[in-house]
Amino acid sequence: MVPIDTADGTPRNVLADALAADDASVRLRAALAAGTRRDPGLLERLVERCAREPDPFVRDMLSWALTRLPSEITLPRLRRELDSELPRARSQALHSLSKIGDGRAWAWLTRDLLRDPDDEVARTAWRVAVGLVPDGAEQGLVEELVAQLGRGDRDVQLSLSRAFVELGEVIEPALEGCAADADPAVAAHARATALLLRDPGIAFDTAVEEARRVAALGPERAAVIASGVTGTSEPVPTTEAVQSTGAASC
Repeated sequence: MVPIDTADGTPRNVLADALAADDASVRLRAALAAGTRRDPGLLERLVERCAREPDPFVRDMLSWALTRLPSEITLPRLRRELDSELPRARSQALHSLSKIGDGRAWAWLTRDLLRDPDDEVARTAWRVAVGLVPDGAEQGLVEELVAQLGRGDRDVQLSLSRAFVELGEVIEPALEGCAADADPAVAAHARATALLLRDPGIAFDTAVEEARRVAALGPERAAVIASGVTGTSEPVPTTEAVQSTGAASC
């Protein structure tokens, strides 16, 4: 294993070289050491490595190391990464911003990032946005996020649903409107998210299956069948009722 602390150069230079070592365990130790040292001189190397690091554990340690540096120098550098042509650079910069948790980063979460064509970038942007959204700006964020309903595979949709659930009740009108969308993927995703909001303990896959069942049967028939099976008669919104809510378009 390549040693991190040797006499072959200054500790900063040794750490900088170790961050790019072939062995992931060496890179992990180097990132840990960088965070422990809190050396601003390593900022550029840490950010550059984030954009290219293939190992998720090392990437997370790199982000931790960045949180240990003064925000006055770290935040402007991460902001520049949000415009990078490399998707991993954008997603990792967003991840680091989520760890830092500074509200100033809210202004940097542009529509382009929230709708980034790279799924990992978009998923990270959604998570950061719901964590940093200031009071009074929730509705605007909801209107932006509903445009992503039905996007991607299971993991992408789960990420968006979690973001919606974290926003809370403010999302309900938008979900009701999207539950009647002509696109079955959008409608099912909206219904599944609404189920998660009402019952956070339900599994996402179960919520999706229930949403598809309601879409196939129609809300009225599904409610009748459910009441016959469970002995309850809790009302389910009809298509007409959903369309009349005036919620944000999907």
